Amino acid sequence: MAEAAAAAGVSPRTGYKWLHRFEEEGPAGLLDRTSRPRRSPTQVPAGWQQTILELRRLRMTGAAIAKRLRIPRSTVARILKRAGLERLKKLDPVVPVRRYERSRPGELIHLDIKKLGRVKGIGHRITGDRRGQTRSRGLGWEFVHVCVDDYTRLAYLRRAAAWLAAQGVTVERVMTDNGSAYVSKVFAVAVAEIRARHLRTRPFTPRTNGKAERFIQTMLREWAYGRPFTSSYRRQAALPAWLRRYNERRPHAGLGGAAPITRLRSAA
Repeated sequence: MAEAAAAAGVSPRTGYKWLHRFEEEGPAGLLDRTSRPRRSPTQVPAGWQQTILELRRLRMTGAAIAKRLRIPRSTVARILKRAGLERLKKLDPVVPVRRYERSRPGELIHLDIKKLGRVKGIGHRITGDRRGQTRSRGLGWEFVHVCVDDYTRLAYLRRAAAWLAAQGVTVERVMTDNGSAYVSKVFAVAVAEIRARHLRTRPFTPRTNGKAERFIQTMLREWAYGRPFTSSYRRQAALPAWLRRYNERRPHAGLGGAAPITRLRSAA
């Protein structure tokens, strides 16, 4: 047994245990077994576990459940995690993604604003080091105004309506969130001037304006934080070239791998 156990890399005691299992059960006795004990005297009874889950579905916190049932919070947390209810948001039904696309350029454009911190030196997003973070405080903010055409996905950030008009696109509808800039009288006048209809997203539902949100994520990843900029000026200077690439050369998954400009040309 000592030689056999050494060859298997186990102790002689383990070797004897496996031998006895084989003698009693045959090859089935050598299969892996759960390490769970046969008895768990301190385990919460199934009825109590059900009560914990029912209270959770009433949107009670783990701490509140533990206090009401007078059991440790760690026990409640373990049961909730096992049931996949460790976060309250998991109680909400998953909202299906409803994708839509307008049928022509200019039928709907999406507007949004993204706040970016001013740049002075290479920051922690690039270096991964926050030790010099205090030096960038107080520099202020810059705001990127985003405009994305629903049909073509063409994007432009300034003088949007005039630029789209130069491409032969007449803006019919404008979709925004409910930010202060978009509910102002000044913005209402601007929409009226281009004879468009203003649509607003549902409050706290950013996916309604999903094309603008998706463009912003691409913009942050590929332009704003795509490479290190030593100043805001250099970052701004790199924007027009990135926009041209996005509109004219970059493949777009929502367009079957085509660039946005191809949609505009095909609709002409």
